[in-house]
Amino acid sequence: MASTKTSKRFAPGGKSRRAAQLKPPPFRPVQLATLVDTVPAGDRWLHEMKYDGYRLLVAVGGGTARAYTRSGLDWSKKFAGVVEAAARLGVRSALLDGEAVVMDADGRSSFQGLQGALKGAPASIDFIAFDLLELDGEDLTGRPLTERKAMLRKIVPEGGDRIRYSEHIEGNGEKLLHSFCDAGLEGIISKKADGRYVGSRSGNWLKTKCIKRQEFVVVGWTPSDKSRLFRSLILGVHEDGVLRYAGKVGTGFSNDEIIRLMETMATLEQDKPTVKAPRAEVRGAHWLKPRLVAEIAYTEMTNEGTLRHPSYLGLRADKKPEAVVLEVERAVAQVEAPAGSKVKISNRDRIIFPESNITKGQLADYYATVAAIMLPWVGSRPMSLVRCPQGRGKKCFFQKHDAGSFGDTVRHVGIMEKDGHEEPYLFIDTADGLLTCVQMGTIEFHGWGSRIEDVEKADRLVFDLDPDEGLDFEAVRKAAFHFRDILKSIGLETFPMVTGGKGVHVIAPLVPKAEWPEVKDFAHRLALAVAQSDPENFTAALPKIQRKGRIFVDYLRNQRGATAVMPYGVRARENAPVAVPITWKEMESIDAPNHFHIGDAAELVRRAGSKALSGWGRADQVLPDL
Repeated sequence: MASTKTSKRFAPGGKSRRAAQLKPPPFRPVQLATLVDTVPAGDRWLHEMKYDGYRLLVAVGGGTARAYTRSGLDWSKKFAGVVEAAARLGVRSALLDGEAVVMDADGRSSFQGLQGALKGAPASIDFIAFDLLELDGEDLTGRPLTERKAMLRKIVPEGGDRIRYSEHIEGNGEKLLHSFCDAGLEGIISKKADGRYVGSRSGNWLKTKCIKRQEFVVVGWTPSDKSRLFRSLILGVHEDGVLRYAGKVGTGFSNDEIIRLMETMATLEQDKPTVKAPRAEVRGAHWLKPRLVAEIAYTEMTNEGTLRHPSYLGLRADKKPEAVVLEVERAVAQVEAPAGSKVKISNRDRIIFPESNITKGQLADYYATVAAIMLPWVGSRPMSLVRCPQGRGKKCFFQKHDAGSFGDTVRHVGIMEKDGHEEPYLFIDTADGLLTCVQMGTIEFHGWGSRIEDVEKADRLVFDLDPDEGLDFEAVRKAAFHFRDILKSIGLETFPMVTGGKGVHVIAPLVPKAEWPEVKDFAHRLALAVAQSDPENFTAALPKIQRKGRIFVDYLRNQRGATAVMPYGVRARENAPVAVPITWKEMESIDAPNHFHIGDAAELVRRAGSKALSGWGRADQVLPDL
């Protein structure tokens, strides 16, 4: 293992500002549950009701509040009643995770009732809070679930207006599931009592359903020979990154919903079939661009991959069609297995970094250690992998597609290419997926600037400050602060990351609102403006001959399909350096962009849980005018 550098080690620094704590905390990736076949047994699991609504993060601070969807969109106006009630909570600031629901006459959450409320009666929407991520400026995600829920109970008033606390029981989950199913409820969520909050699918949260239901893409409709405007909707689902036929649904529609759907679908019609389907099943079909997502209940999936006895529940405006993949039950015993035991790393002694004798096993151990702090950044994001099966000194190559060789822990999202066809891009959302990539020879992980929930909208700007040969790191440091000040002057908060290579990334997180053409244009114009304001030190010119003695402001990472190395990702460079988030205070004294390496795994986990880095990479901001 490469030795730790001799420069003075430092801890995250910087003073937290009281004013910043009073603002509503920005969005952060939500923890997701894995679908399993049975309820996990034992007292180390807490079991809660699975609610039938929209997942929301509610941020409170300074007497105001905001509501974010699971993909980071600000839906405060849609959930105005929830937001107003949250603003009255007796806290300086807080970030609550929960579900927006509408209860029916029998006290059950109703997805169709929620759909109706969003169209005209938002005051009837409640928020069931089941987790607390931040409180009064303190990040709670590293604390056990039991502690977070105890703190949540204290701030959510009994019988409160619109904000309710999600009760739970310890153990006896199977019995609870049976009682819920008998009562016509959706199912239960089981959570590890001592689990930390990880913004990905970590295996700490499991869901067991009473009935099968999930989202499907509406790809067309068949006409009716009666008075109804359509007989059925044609459904599709992504499998291995390709949209395939999943059957039809012809029940569950009210007359008003049929009329509304016809009006919505009228603007989406296209001539060519959206999916391949048996001709007899889609005779007379009107095909649609795959833009609508519907929630469907069904009894089972046939061997041919179509739905039995499906029933329409409503459209989902919080889900994008690209992110609709078939959810398959996993064996609970497999999911519950101890961390690191499910992916077998072969050839652990193979030397991957020859200059320091670092092995494939050591690389895998590093990624296993940092998985919990890396997944919120790398998870659910289209990826390009740098694979070096024989080590970094031999042939390495980029890979962004997969023909199935990675197995089911590495998943696919279908993304439209320039010529109009879809390609399956890789993404991961679990530690198993991360380690499977390492088993397949991956060293580096590079991600898009958007998540699979909406690949067309950027959730960050990344400016790579790339120094010309001969420039020392002091020039890069100076440039990073200069760039920070420029972005701050136009209203963008930024965060630095040493890349493990030659330079520094200055990152500005964004609410996913602007689409790629606007983002690319903004980044290009900003890079040109910086280069023109200080031509001796900066350039935005692409030819390397024009970069001599200057720092290239690489704005090209801010376009559709471009990638950047992810936080905590290892680099295929000498001595296995790591890309690491740092504070601006640390930027004043850090000695090199490759300061950290895989031997620092334990320190990186400790740093990530520190107060100074708790808000790194998160800010509630959009592209300003330039």
